[in-house]
Amino acid sequence: MTSIRFFTEDTNFALKNKTKLRHWITAAINQNNKKLLALNYVFTSDAYLLNINKEYLDHTNFTDIITFDQSSKKHTVEADIFISIDRVKENAEELKISFRDELHRVMIHGVLHLLGFDDKTDSEKEEMRKKENHYLALRF
Repeated sequence: MTSIRFFTEDTNFALKNKTKLRHWITAAINQNNKKLLALNYVFTSDAYLLNINKEYLDHTNFTDIITFDQSSKKHTVEADIFISIDRVKENAEELKISFRDELHRVMIHGVLHLLGFDDKTDSEKEEMRKKENHYLALRF
């Protein structure tokens, strides 16, 4: 059984290079001394993720990612990560980068939260960006 699975909801998105992405994400988790139990990525539309944001987080704004940590033990990773493909596309256009690069940044961003990194303060955001860039440089 694969520990990292990919799903879609309310979008026709088709993820490429799944095996390579699984290896990349697993390596990032292992490098942080965590054990991967299960990680589900769900790629969605803006509307779908907005409904989750409202229902579970009481937020009324669009977002590119929501991570639900399901881990019951400190050194394990078990989670569901929801990513809005609409938001990732828009962000990539605004940042003038490829969709692929932005998608991978968002994917590893969710993992970094599961590894204990946060982005609430300016210094935490800076550290998170450094970590994202570090792992993006290690991908296939």
